[in-house]
Order: sequence, then structure tokens, then C-alpha cells
Amino acid sequence: MAEKPHLNLAVIGHIDHGKSTLVGRLMYDTGAVSAHVIEKFREEAKAKGKESFAFAWVMDSLKEERERGITIDIAHQRFDTAKYYFTVVDCPGHRDFVKNMITGASQADAAILVVSGKDSVQAQTKEHVFLSRTLGITQLIIAINKMDEINYDEAKYNKAKEDVSALLKIVGFKPADMHFIPTSAFEGDNIASKSENTKWYKGPTILESLDELKQPEMPTTLPLRIPVQDAYTISGIGTVPVGRVETGIMKKGDKIIFNPSGASGEVKSIEMHHEEQDQAIPGDNIGWNVRGIGKNDVRRGDVCGHSANPPTVAEEFTAQIVVLQHPSAISVGYTPVFHCHTAQTACTFMSIDKKLDPKTGEVKEENPTFIKAGDAAIVTIKPTRPLVIENVKEIPQMGRFAIRDMGQTVAAGMVISIKARP
Repeated sequence: MAEKPHLNLAVIGHIDHGKSTLVGRLMYDTGAVSAHVIEKFREEAKAKGKESFAFAWVMDSLKEERERGITIDIAHQRFDTAKYYFTVVDCPGHRDFVKNMITGASQADAAILVVSGKDSVQAQTKEHVFLSRTLGITQLIIAINKMDEINYDEAKYNKAKEDVSALLKIVGFKPADMHFIPTSAFEGDNIASKSENTKWYKGPTILESLDELKQPEMPTTLPLRIPVQDAYTISGIGTVPVGRVETGIMKKGDKIIFNPSGASGEVKSIEMHHEEQDQAIPGDNIGWNVRGIGKNDVRRGDVCGHSANPPTVAEEFTAQIVVLQHPSAISVGYTPVFHCHTAQTACTFMSIDKKLDPKTGEVKEENPTFIKAGDAAIVTIKPTRPLVIENVKEIPQMGRFAIRDMGQTVAAGMVISIKARP
């Protein structure tokens, strides 16, 4: 039978508002995790006096994390609903782990924002909402969680709902994109089945609203872009780059070019899961054999496109960024490493053009001397060596990046204009 359509789901929100428990409960209620596994976790949790963590531990497979009681890494987990199969990109709320939030959320088709009905909107909630918007998430399910801790009080639910709505409107979510659900992940209220405790709530459960999500359009009409993950030389065959098709369609016989190197050739064959294919579409992880290129012509970080519409090599670009953490401040001349698709390239801040209010996106200051953690800004960037990157409005999949320095993600952003290499 045909595979159900696949969606990536990010789970975002404040660290203590029950994200992992909600994901664990979803996995359990959809049969992705069996009851005896939960039982084992439950006993282990009880022994440590942390009974409420049993479901959260479904996601936390690492011993160390259990001991520390925090969800650290992105755990990719699959579960099925009637209509879709989902991969959960579990995005930790904790500050140091925000790189995962970026790389995770940027691939998500939709998100569940978990907000505690008891504590409502926190600083981290705001940051995640702004980030998810910056990273292109448009569909949002909001779980007002921990309803059991506020006695399923409708007034308190409505208050939390108003607070979150106000925040979401500020960053540009429309009311039609927001779906609020009162939940208790711990007790299982309104996750897979309607709860007797919230008779006043008439809407869908989490599972039902997941099935109401729209499938994103596959970006087949956009120009072909395949970031190269690696390139192999296979005797008797030649050079075979491998990578994931981000946008467009590649067919056998296509004339292609790799940038920034400029090497070009013709597609001889396309292989996926060790089988030859006539074409490759977005989402396919492929190896493709190219007539006319040598083993030193292509490397990780290059991007393949059609010769008629080659990948853009940026001389300079303007971007909107959010500074997540930085020990001091960022000023002109700063040169950290930009992670964009498979490329890692040092880039220099040439100018800081505008400082924005991260909650509203409005201009707070023109040409500030520096920006620091918590700030959003428009900046002009110059790569220290040739880099392929695209305008996020034209090819969103190729226009986002994370900025890393000193072993941590210091900022995330998207490209708003490019001065291309002549």
C-alpha cells in the first residue's frame, strides 16, 4: 500500500511546560511506544521520585539526561495518525540547546507550542514563537497544558489563550493559523481522546488537529538545488556526489553546474536506495553520476543546480538575524562561522543596519554600534570565501542559516537580499 504523506512536527515551548511529556503521550497513544516500555520508565521514575517524568522519558533515551531531568538532544521519533505519519523534531527549550531548535524548527512543517496553563507566557515562549516564525513555520497547534494543575478551570484556560494569541499576532500569525487545545499530557486529557474534565471545550483533540494540518506544497516548481553532502570517486563509474534534493526536479540527461566551484557536466544516472531512478524530487536523498567532472571538482558545501539557472554565489548579503546567546556583543568586523545547508563558511559582519524589536519586528535603532543576546537585527554580511545562499523569499529552503562560534549557536537568520558574484 502507498505510504501515508509525511510531515515534520516541531514541539516547542518553555522547558518546564511539559513538551516531552506531551510527545511521550502522543507516542504512547498512537501505539508508537508499547505499554511495557512506559511501565518500565514509570518504575524507574518512581524510584527516583520523579513520577511525572515517565512519558517524558520516552523521548529521553540517554541515561545522563534522565539523571539531569532535562531533554537535551533532538529525538527523531515517528508516530502515525489516520492521515499522516509524523516525525517529531523535539526541540529542547533549554538555552544551550537552542541550536537544535534552529536546525529542528527549520525543517518543520508545523509545530505544537506547549504553554502551561498555570504559568502562561514566559520569556522562552516568546523566543520560541519568534524563532519558529523566522524559520518559516506557519501552522501552529497550541496546547494549553497542565490543565490538571489548575483544576480544568475554563477562565484560566481563556486567560492563557488570550496571552498567547496576543503574542502570536505580534509576530504575524493569523487567527486562522492558530488552534488552541486545553490539555494535560500527564493525565492524557484531549491528546488522543476527548476529556470528560473539559466538557466546556468543544474543539478537536491534539490527534484530530494534527490530521487537519495542510500538507506543504512540494517545492518542485522552484529551481533545482541539491547541497552536496559528500562526493565519492568510484572506479569504473567516476565522480558521484551525494545529497538531498531541497527544491526542483533533476532528470537523467540534465545539464548541471556545481557552485561555487563552477564545475559543470551532464547527469548520467541517479540512484536512490541503491536503485536507479529516472528523476529525483525534493526530499530524495540521492547519489548522482555526472559526466564531465573530476574528483576534485566537487566537495561538501557545493550546491548543484541546472546550468540554465545556477545556484547563487553571494559576494555579500543582507539578512535578518536573531541573536540567541553571545558572551559579549556582536559588532562590525565579527567573523563567526555560518552554517547554511551543507556549507560551513566564515563570514564577516560588514555593517549592522537596524536593530529590531524581536517581539514586533519594528525598527528600534538605525545603525547601532553593537547587538547582543535577545536582539533581532538587519545586518550586511560578507563571506570570506565563495558561498552559495539564496534569498529566503525566492528559495526558502536555501535562505536560512545558523551562526556558530565558541562551540555554540550564537544566532539564526534568513537572507533578505543578495549581491551576487559577477
